[in-house]
Amino acid sequence: MNAITAETSAVPERGSRRLRSISSDFPLYTLLVLLTCGAWAISRSGWFKAGDDVGYWIGVAGASMLLLLFTYPLRKHFRIFQRVGRVKFWLWFHMTLGIGGPLLILVHSTFRIGSLNAGVALYSMIVVALSGVVGRFIYRRIHSGLDGQRANLRELQVRAGFDQSEARSKLDFAPQVQDRLQAFEQHELQASPSWLTHLRQVSWLPVQMWVTYFICSWQVRKPLRKIARRKGWDPQVLANRKRLARKLVRRYLGAVVRVAQFTAYERVFALWHVIHIPFVYLLIVSAVAHVIAVHVY
Repeated sequence: MNAITAETSAVPERGSRRLRSISSDFPLYTLLVLLTCGAWAISRSGWFKAGDDVGYWIGVAGASMLLLLFTYPLRKHFRIFQRVGRVKFWLWFHMTLGIGGPLLILVHSTFRIGSLNAGVALYSMIVVALSGVVGRFIYRRIHSGLDGQRANLRELQVRAGFDQSEARSKLDFAPQVQDRLQAFEQHELQASPSWLTHLRQVSWLPVQMWVTYFICSWQVRKPLRKIARRKGWDPQVLANRKRLARKLVRRYLGAVVRVAQFTAYERVFALWHVIHIPFVYLLIVSAVAHVIAVHVY
């Protein structure tokens, strides 16, 4: 049992960094909700109208930010722009504009639709903005590459002893848990690559992972208690052993899920591009029509 302490504490830091990276999504999405509520509150303040000078220049500022969004694809596709700044900076610049621009347009519109072309432009912008948020969510789950995910799982397999080169598993004191984890891995990593499988792995697999985790956490308790009685552990030592075993199980399941989901997210990301780009063009056309209508009529 000393091995489980040493090996669990040595589980790769890449896994913990990945968990912190995923958990950082929640504050960002919370901020987006708060900013949208703030934009709605400002639009209801009565300080301006969409057609007066203040509302007009807020709209100009928002439209300018949306126009600057296209500097990021220029940076990606034209060599002359690739020498300017790092890709990470341009991506963050793109995302900042993608948040600020739509918020200013919402404030400018006061969350009301005054004409058909304005409505088309507004709804196209909302779809593109929400699509960008979804795209970021998917991108963060595939940007490290499948090789990195597999390497992380491979290292966990070796450290946990679920590798053929290892004589014993670190969870061999709980064979039910060991068998359940290996069955979970084999079922997901050998699943047929169909859209139905990808959809299940993106939506339902995390639920299956947590169900498996809780079952394993329960199953590991009884054998650990037997070992505790035999070796005379005090309650604190037993609690620490349970925590470390659960930690190993959780990280192992998480690594399996990330490898299984990678191809699924790649397919979804490709589909996202197909849906995202037409709405971008629709936004451009409708925004230009709206600007012309405002200045002509």
